[in-house]
Amino acid sequence: MTEEQLIAKKTLAGEKKASMKRRDDYHDYAERRMYLITMEVEGRKPVFGRLVGDIMAEHGSSDEPRIELSELGKAVQNEWLGIPRYFPQIEVMAVQMMPDHMHGILFVKEPLPVHLGQVISGFKAGCRKAQRALEQGETSVAAEPQPTEKKACTDILLPSPQMAASPSQKAALSSPQVTAPPSQKPALSSPQMAAPPSQKAALPSPQVTAPPPQKAALSSPQVTAPPSQKPAYHPLFAKGYNDLILRSYDELPVWLNYLRDNPRRLMMKHSRPEWLYPFFDLRIGSHNYSGIGNRNLLSAPKRISIRVSRRMSDSQIDAEVHRYLEEARLGAVLVSPAISPGEKRVMRAAFDAGLPTIVIMENGFTPLSKPHGEQFYACAKGSLLMLSPWEHHNEKKKITAEQCSQMNLMAMEICR
Repeated sequence: MTEEQLIAKKTLAGEKKASMKRRDDYHDYAERRMYLITMEVEGRKPVFGRLVGDIMAEHGSSDEPRIELSELGKAVQNEWLGIPRYFPQIEVMAVQMMPDHMHGILFVKEPLPVHLGQVISGFKAGCRKAQRALEQGETSVAAEPQPTEKKACTDILLPSPQMAASPSQKAALSSPQVTAPPSQKPALSSPQMAAPPSQKAALPSPQVTAPPPQKAALSSPQVTAPPSQKPAYHPLFAKGYNDLILRSYDELPVWLNYLRDNPRRLMMKHSRPEWLYPFFDLRIGSHNYSGIGNRNLLSAPKRISIRVSRRMSDSQIDAEVHRYLEEARLGAVLVSPAISPGEKRVMRAAFDAGLPTIVIMENGFTPLSKPHGEQFYACAKGSLLMLSPWEHHNEKKKITAEQCSQMNLMAMEICR
C-alpha cells in the first residue's frame, strides 16, 4: 500500500478507535516474518480446558501450573498444528492453549499467497467445524492423540504429519445437517398444495394457515427451511485477533517464555486479581485514573515525588539515587512519571530493588490490558502501581512538554 493509498484509507475510515486487534498499516502480512498471534473465545468462555498445578512449583516439575485441555481444546490445538500442511510457507513454532484464549507463534518462511488474516480465518472455520462435530458426538473427526497436555503447554510444538484437514478445505465441505428437517419435505410434495381454493379451506392442512412470508418461502425452490428453523450460528472465537510482529530475534526467547509461563501468570492473577487486572475511574485529587497494580500504595504514610534536574552531573544523580532509595527502604513510596534521565535512574534502581513505586504513564489502559514482563511480577508482589489519566491509544506518541509538566504536577498531587 502506497503512502497516498494509506492516507486515502485513513480519510475514509472515520474516527479511529483504540483496539488491540488492529493490523499494522505499514506492514505486508504476506511477507517473510514471525508473528505472535492471540485469539480469544467469544464471550471469554473457558471452553479449552482448566487451570491446574501449584503456583509455587518449579518449571519442569509435575506440579507446574498448566492447562488441562478439554476435547475441544485438543481439537483446536490440532487445527493450529495442522496449518503447515496446507500453507507450507508457514512453520508453527509454538502454541499455548489457555481456558478462554490461545497464543501461537507462526513463522512465515516464504511469502504467502494470501494475507495472514485469511490463514487465521481458515483456522477459525476449521475449529468451528471441529466444535460442531464434538457437539454432535461425531467420532470420525475426533482430535488425533497428542503429547501430554503438560508438554503441549510448556514446550515448543512442531507440526505433526498426521494433521486433520485444512481449515480452508473444512470450510468448503457441505454439511448434511443444513438441509430441511424431515417434517418440511412432505409439505413440498403434498397433494394438498395443488387443491383448489375451496378444498384448501375445507382441509385442516397446516399449510393453509401459514403466514404469507412462509408461503413465499415454500414456493421458492432455493429455500429448504424457514429462517426461524435454521440452526443458530455461534462463533467459537471472538472477531479478529491480536498480532505481534517479531522485530528482533532477541524477542523470540521472550515470546517463548511468555507462552510457557502463561498458566502460572493466570494462577497469580486468580490469587491477587486486585493487583493484576486493570481498574478505571479512580479519583485522586482533581484527576480520574485508570491503572494496574497495588492501590494500597496510595495509602502509604509517606509518598515522595521524585524530581531530578536534567542539569545535574552523574555524580549528583548518583547521590540522589542513593538518597531516594534510603527513603524507600524506610517505607516511603516513590512517585514519578520517570521523564528525565535522573528520574528514570531513581525509579529503575527502586524497581530493581523491589521497593514500592507509583509510575504515572502517558498511555492509558483497556479492560484487557495487563502488565508485561518484570512489571507483572512487580504488580503481583504489590510493589508497583501504574496510573494514567488519559485514554489508551495504539500509536507511539512523543510526550509533549505540556504533558511532562502535567504528570509532574500529578505526582505531587498524589503525594499530598
